[in-house]
Amino acid sequence: MANGVIDTAMAGRLSAIDLAAVGIGASIQVTVLMSVMGVLLALPPLIAHLYGAGHRAEIGREIHQSVWVSAAIALIAILLLRYPEPFIAISALQPAVEAKVRAYLDASAWGVPAAVAFRLFFGLSTGIGRPRPVMIFNLVTLALKLPLNALFMYGLLGAPALGAPGCAVATAIDAWIMATLAWGWCLGHPDYAEFGLRARFSAPDRAAIWAFLRLGVPIGMTFLADVTAFTFMALFIARLGPVVSGAHQIAANLAALAFMVPLSLGNATAILAGQAIGAGQARRARHLCWTALGLGMSLAVVVSLTLWLGAPQIAALYTPDVQVQAAAAPLIALVGAYHLADALQAVAVNALRGYKKSAVPMLIYTVALWGLGLGGGVVLGLTDVLGPARGAAGFWMAAIASLWLVGGLVALYLNRISRPQRT
Repeated sequence: MANGVIDTAMAGRLSAIDLAAVGIGASIQVTVLMSVMGVLLALPPLIAHLYGAGHRAEIGREIHQSVWVSAAIALIAILLLRYPEPFIAISALQPAVEAKVRAYLDASAWGVPAAVAFRLFFGLSTGIGRPRPVMIFNLVTLALKLPLNALFMYGLLGAPALGAPGCAVATAIDAWIMATLAWGWCLGHPDYAEFGLRARFSAPDRAAIWAFLRLGVPIGMTFLADVTAFTFMALFIARLGPVVSGAHQIAANLAALAFMVPLSLGNATAILAGQAIGAGQARRARHLCWTALGLGMSLAVVVSLTLWLGAPQIAALYTPDVQVQAAAAPLIALVGAYHLADALQAVAVNALRGYKKSAVPMLIYTVALWGLGLGGGVVLGLTDVLGPARGAAGFWMAAIASLWLVGGLVALYLNRISRPQRT
């Protein structure tokens, strides 16, 4: 997400068109990658259950089976990024913006295999309760992001100045560096030897792949509902012009950045709860879930107040364009209310993945985010059915309402599932 902040801030210093192109291109890229790669989020709880139950020698085989799934996922993502016509059609983009968006997505496709490979490393390391290597490799490559962006966006050291697409080139290069470092370290580290990663590679196992997909596909569909509602929001707002689209990109980037805090707590909760369940400790798993929810909401209050009180100053950090600043400030204030609901749902839905429960959340997200969220956003933002069209603010208002509904329903479901007598 820090990469996204860097991309947005550096594009904002080029032009409103480059800023809009990064916002729209990143929205499409995130929709594609998170929707298909969301399936791989089945891996951490599966690994956690094996680890908690003491079946460590089986972990390598689980990784091998996930490689077969990830290969198909990578191919789907590459094709969607290389042929983005459905997304482009919705946006009704200006020709200058469309050209940059297409170039951005084309460059992004080159990094997909590496991003998928690193996601497998993430699933393994977090599933066994060792997230520190994931953090370290992310930080190492983050340090390369700024100079790579400057090289390809601004054309330093004789490189071509690509503008907005240059940050996608930089991200693809970063992804390959990160995946190579991570797996090279992992396969040679003695602490990972007990998991059988270097054993003879397992042929596709229909039963194992089906068990993986049974948990992973609903998770991917949940991400599809969540991310596409957010993406189509950006695509519809793109109809309002580069200034409004750029302002929305700033607000969306802040929302995504703030989301990393509850998402991290949610990931930790899924792993710790999964390990506790694997070890037969149902009461401990429930206690972990509700402790995480309380911590997540407490931190969310601090973040939300910061966004609400500092909206104008935060907008100025992203861009010197006073028109974009003026349009972004009220949206950033709305992000404050959005983040409270986002924190609730992020911790709760990830905790449910620790229980291997993903089908019911998928239904909740699909109905609420697409119906009330995106549908309500179109009504409030682009029509006068409920008063004058509110533009980008209307989309954010509907998104806030839908996310509170999602958070409440998912938390209630977690309360039911986590009762010891039901585990």
